[in-house]
Amino acid sequence: MTREHIDSVLERVRSWPQEDQEELAELVREIEARRTGVYVLNDEEREAIAKARREPFVSDEDVQAFWMRRGIT
Repeated sequence: MTREHIDSVLERVRSWPQEDQEELAELVREIEARRTGVYVLNDEEREAIAKARREPFVSDEDVQAFWMRRGIT
């Protein structure tokens, strides 16, 4: 693929709907991560991680019940 072909494709991408552009960006990030070994989170992924850090996956009561069922308390 030549530089001109890449430029032509990218120019057309600018006219795509936002949803399609975001899908392409996700694919590009995955390819880049595979090539470099570094994955860059998108805003949605960052927010999901932040939410998981703010809110426990299970309540303390559920954790306690889990250990009690296994006889470890």
